[in-house]
Amino acid sequence: MHTRLGNRFEQALHLAIRVHGHDQRKQSSAPYLAHLLSVCALVLGDGGDEDETIAALLHDTLEDHPLEVSRAQLEETFGPRVRHLVEICTDTPVDYTGGPRPEWYGRKAAYLDHLRVTPPADLRVPLADKLDNARSILADYRQVGEPLWPHFTVGKEGQLWFYRQAVAAFQQAEMSSRLLEEFARVVDEMERITAPV
Repeated sequence: MHTRLGNRFEQALHLAIRVHGHDQRKQSSAPYLAHLLSVCALVLGDGGDEDETIAALLHDTLEDHPLEVSRAQLEETFGPRVRHLVEICTDTPVDYTGGPRPEWYGRKAAYLDHLRVTPPADLRVPLADKLDNARSILADYRQVGEPLWPHFTVGKEGQLWFYRQAVAAFQQAEMSSRLLEEFARVVDEMERITAPV
């Protein structure tokens, strides 16, 4: 069955461009929209429906642009399921409106705990997000090596910890997907090539 993308998807694409159009990826000069479009493509390629593809485009709005996009706006414009799927991808508190974020490890640990108890049917978008991020980190590491890690808040060890734990969290949630198989392979490769010689 083919996913039909209509006016709601087009509206989400315009919103993503408006909100993230000037954002850059943390570790490279690539526009952030490249990540959003890649996550959307992964979701579509895995059989995601229109709500999931919309959430893929907007999955970082609440976390990165909470003053421009609210939970209420997401629900009003795209419906409660899109809002719910975006919330699953969000690791900031419900009342976050910008500024300093809570401590990184605590925030990520809470996010991982939430993934473990989320129904597998709701995990396609966060899985595609993490897969695309891991692919990007791996590609950038192959290009620049160890100078990559200072671009991240917690450096190499924190990133490797998070991605190892994310694979385990999706597995513990009993997610079954070719995306998860690829995610596990990418994280294994990330650990292999970054290990001390």
